[in-house]
Amino acid sequence: MAAPPPLSTPISSQAPGADGQTGFSGFLSDLNRSNYLLGDLFGLRTQLSKVGVSLAIQETSEVLGNATGGVKQGAEYDGLTQAILQLDTQRAFGWYGGLFNISALQLHGRNLSAENLDTLQTASGIEGDRATRLWELWYDQKLLPEDRLDVRIGQESADQEFIVTPNGAYFVNTMFGWPLVPSVDLPGGGPAYPLSAPAVRFRYRPINPVAILLGVYSGSPAKSNVGDPQQVNPSGVSFPTHNGALTFLELQYSYPSLGGMAYPGQGAPLGHTYRIGAWYDSERFADQARGADGLSLASPNSSGAPLERHGDYSVYAVADQMIWRQADDPNRSVSLFGRAMDTPQGDRNLIDFSLNAGLVYHDPVANRADDTLAIGMGYAHVSNSAQAYDRAVAAADPGVYNPIRTTETYLEATYQYQVHPWWQIQPDVQYVFNPGGGLANPDNPNQRIKNELVLGVRTNVLF
Repeated sequence: MAAPPPLSTPISSQAPGADGQTGFSGFLSDLNRSNYLLGDLFGLRTQLSKVGVSLAIQETSEVLGNATGGVKQGAEYDGLTQAILQLDTQRAFGWYGGLFNISALQLHGRNLSAENLDTLQTASGIEGDRATRLWELWYDQKLLPEDRLDVRIGQESADQEFIVTPNGAYFVNTMFGWPLVPSVDLPGGGPAYPLSAPAVRFRYRPINPVAILLGVYSGSPAKSNVGDPQQVNPSGVSFPTHNGALTFLELQYSYPSLGGMAYPGQGAPLGHTYRIGAWYDSERFADQARGADGLSLASPNSSGAPLERHGDYSVYAVADQMIWRQADDPNRSVSLFGRAMDTPQGDRNLIDFSLNAGLVYHDPVANRADDTLAIGMGYAHVSNSAQAYDRAVAAADPGVYNPIRTTETYLEATYQYQVHPWWQIQPDVQYVFNPGGGLANPDNPNQRIKNELVLGVRTNVLF
């Protein structure tokens, strides 16, 4: 699971329309310049803004299909409607530093990754079970001089703040958002799209370039770890608090720290953000190879109940680095990014290492300042314990083809074409090597799933 195209950042500063007109004539004149398809909503956004309320609705629709490889070939449509409402407490009633946020999701369409691909690193960050659900519900309060501390409490999605690479948000593949290690290893995939969990988060900025984030979440986003967590918590309102605790700690260093203003005679600086962090979950985790009875799970004498192990953790590092910016056109720039995650406790984790990296080119075509070209990759390593289980299964039944899962790698190239400020069209191509880490094809069990070429197009419309 991963975050969808960004919408949950504060929106109170976004302009209702281009020229401030209201009514139908204002709507038509704003259409090509407004941040929103519906402009000022016939004056509603302006009136809401006066009392500190901001509203945004975004529809993401896409068609993706695998032309080669996979369990079967074909294409599927899927879509996501996001709605976010925010209240600025200072504008609303004079209380400085407060922000109230509520957001909801409506997922529709089908799931190409589940039905056609059987990959570990799923093709789209908006795929999920069809549902209408609450996503986030929180209050954030700034504290201390210069707003050096802020505290957020409520129902939160960790993928909005932790392990984030902003450059990864331009891609379609899920794993450029919420990475594979927590997606696969944490109960319910962790508190990440389309799920969230009760949490409290602290952000402290001791000096301008440095921020320290500490977040404590419910150990699982679902009240039960049996079954599909999206079905266990279908509406997003179960608010589980009895599942242990998932704790994140992240250190961030950003330059320039105050907005990247140009220096006289030097042009704008090349910005970068580096993050290092870790998470620990106090939940119980199933051993990948051994049963509670002490036997291998592959043994015909095993009860099939895995040995339960207490706690799990991972460490990670993320780097976003601009490497070039055109001197006479600061919109045109190239950035590199990389993110690596490792968990030493392979006995309880299917994936013990994942990596994402890529390049993002802003304004790649003359006079297309809002377009973006992005090329990236993802890599996943199946843990030694999971591989040991596969070997034991193969040895127990040598007459049946049982491949050993090892690694999965994908490449992605995508282009965001900004039609209007409120509308993007994004063609996308992905290629997956060794899908599922080397799974046997369920429709042809005598061979592995063949490498996959995935083609598609996504569109984002901000209403």
